[in-house]
Amino acid sequence: MTRDDFDYAIENTQVILAPERQIATFGSTSFKFYLISELMDRVDHVRIRNGKIHAERPQIFTPEHYCRLLLEGFGEKAERYVDQLRERARNIAVLRYGFQFRKTDLSEQTVPDSIDAVINRTKRRVEGADEPLSAIIRGVDDAWEVCLLKFTIDMVERSAGSNFGDLRKRGLL
Repeated sequence: MTRDDFDYAIENTQVILAPERQIATFGSTSFKFYLISELMDRVDHVRIRNGKIHAERPQIFTPEHYCRLLLEGFGEKAERYVDQLRERARNIAVLRYGFQFRKTDLSEQTVPDSIDAVINRTKRRVEGADEPLSAIIRGVDDAWEVCLLKFTIDMVERSAGSNFGDLRKRGLL
């Protein structure tokens, strides 16, 4: 995959229907996805991939933890430098999100129809089945995994603010 292919996939990823909930702060969250893409070599043929993305509970990544990782295998001078880093960054915390994309949950089908008709049909089905943790994503067929990763990163960005807020309320930050 070239850089242009990658950029094209990112630019052409569109979330048609986002999950109603965000990534849970104090537990794991599973999102079902339907990634819909046009086949490039067959007119009016669309591929529907569906599966699950599992987001583990976000973990607090503090400067103390980070500094301990930096010190593995280093000596006293490195320890002094890390002490300086620790002092400068003592009020910084980062949330680490763990994701697993399980291809065992993946299925796909190709249907002879327009992409708009397939998207509308899938959206009606998901809304009718009351699947609040489902997403419908329009993407690029050859780079569909890039489209899925873009969706995942967007979910992290959407969830991070409320996750930090939840952790602050509990006195964990």
